[in-house]
This record gives sequence, C-alpha cells and structure tokens, in this order.
Amino acid sequence: YALERLAQDNPDQRQTMVDVICAYLRMPFPAQAPGRTAAPSERERRRRPGGPSQATSYVADDEWEQEKQVRLTAQRVLANHVRRPGKGQGQADASPERFWDNLRLDLTDATLIDFNLTDGTVADALFGGATFSGDARFDRATFSGDARFDRATFSGVARFDKATFNGDAWFDGATFSGVAWFDGATFNGDVEFGGATFERRSNSISLAGVLIRSSDNNHVWPEGWQPQDNGTGGLTVVRANGTTSL
Repeated sequence: YALERLAQDNPDQRQTMVDVICAYLRMPFPAQAPGRTAAPSERERRRRPGGPSQATSYVADDEWEQEKQVRLTAQRVLANHVRRPGKGQGQADASPERFWDNLRLDLTDATLIDFNLTDGTVADALFGGATFSGDARFDRATFSGDARFDRATFSGVARFDKATFNGDAWFDGATFSGVAWFDGATFNGDVEFGGATFERRSNSISLAGVLIRSSDNNHVWPEGWQPQDNGTGGLTVVRANGTTSL
C-alpha cells in the first residue's frame, strides 16, 4: 500500500512500482497449500541439533494462507489501477485519478490466484508460463501491445469475452483445464494457439463472434476451428462444422 500511495502521487514512478509488485508475484509460491508437517519435538531437537528438519521441514498452512492474502492484495492493486474511468464493475476505484495508463505487466511464470483483470487496459502483457489457480478473468480487457500467454496453465475457467488484442496474442503451449471463453473478442494482430491443450474435453473453447482484423495469414487456431469471411471485410472464427459454440 505504501508503494501504491507513492506511485499515485508520483506518476513517473508508477511503472517502477508495478515492476516491483510484478517481481514479488513472480517469486515461487505453491498454488495449493502444502500439507502440514509435524514440528520437531523438543527431544528430537536436542538429539539432532542443527538438523535440516528444524529449519525446513515445518511449513504451517496458516503461513501459506497469510502469503496468499498478501498476493491477492498485490493483484488487486494492479487491477484497480488499470481500469479506465467508468469501468470496474461499479467499483469506486475506477475513477480518472486512479487510472494509470500505458502500464506494462510482466508476470512471466507467476502464480496468480483468481486473477481478475476485467475491464483492464494495459500495454504489453507478459503472462508466459504463468499458473492461474482458480478462474482467470480478462473480460473486456484491452491489450494495447502484445499479449503473451504461451505455456500458461489455467486450472479453472479462462474468460476473455469481448477482450481486444491490438498486438499479437500468443496462447501456444497453454493448458486449459476448464472452458476458455473468447466470445466477442477482437484480434488486430496475429493469433497463435499452436500446441494449446484443452483437458476438459476436446475443443473446449468458445470463439463465438470473434473478429479478426489482421490481413495477415499468420494465425494458428485450435484444432477444429477455422477463419471464415463474415461478409463485411473481416473474418470470424467458426468450428469446422460451421458453428461458433462449444
């Protein structure tokens, strides 16, 4: 919170503050609470003074929960400041003075819990190799630069409904355990889904109403999906059987 207040009062320091928070979220953290291990008894400590178990074997669940809450706070700080005025699902934080424009998020290989960037606007967004524990929400988000989700793991539902990708978007090698929703999304650059895995069932991705504005043919869609002329000078994405739903 101190970093947040510093950045709020010093616009030229905002990207630096965001970089610090992103670096913290990139630190290793288990997505699930580790099993509680027994603390060594007093007798055991006397018998094995300085043994490794005394320093490393005991990880309490409540310590994991405390760290999780700090991480959730860090995620909220980021999300609150990338929502444009009038956005933010009615939250008071979505006001002109609270919006920090043109931020770059580097959350490569980060562990993110119930991550919610709904209505967010960011520049380059680097989520390559990130682990999304719980649902991940990017509804109506705008990526003004490149968006990298290559090798990311989504353990719950991944929502990108009506998101706008103004740069290239990479989802190659990503793993989706739940349904991936891209309904109404707009891609203005290249799209890459090569090697993406959908574990819930085959083709568990919805691309209904997706609009492709790039004239290049460097797009790689999930198996069973293909672009189709929408009759208005653009392309939409449909399944091989001509439908747009799951």
